[in-house]
Amino acid sequence: MPSWEHCFLLAVLVFGFGIGALAVEPEGFAGVRSYQIVDGKVDGRTYNGYRHFHASCNHCHGPDGMGSSFGPSLIDRLPPIERFRSIVLGGISKEGAIMKGFAGDPNVSPHLDDIYAYLQARADGALGRGRPDRLEERLEK
Repeated sequence: MPSWEHCFLLAVLVFGFGIGALAVEPEGFAGVRSYQIVDGKVDGRTYNGYRHFHASCNHCHGPDGMGSSFGPSLIDRLPPIERFRSIVLGGISKEGAIMKGFAGDPNVSPHLDDIYAYLQARADGALGRGRPDRLEERLEK
């Protein structure tokens, strides 16, 4: 459970106070930032997650992860990253619904953390619906 200090810090970042950037470290990422949004633009990881989600996952989980008659919303109750990986790779059967595993799918399994970053940004309310704009990222030499 986050402390009031964490909640206050998140509120400061979300509502700006002139900062203009937002980054979150969800449980299970062990210090690696899940997503970064600066002036409404997303980092490459989050943008890549958007692309792969909409190429492979939105058919069941709806546009922007909001759910459909085939699959639940992923932004209302996004599981922790380790559980997310386990479900996506191994599949799940619950209450008569079945989701196959995507462990061997080259369009999904190598991009799980990117997809999670996109969904986490959506779940946190830091990213709206639709295709996000991408940050211009400098290439390191």
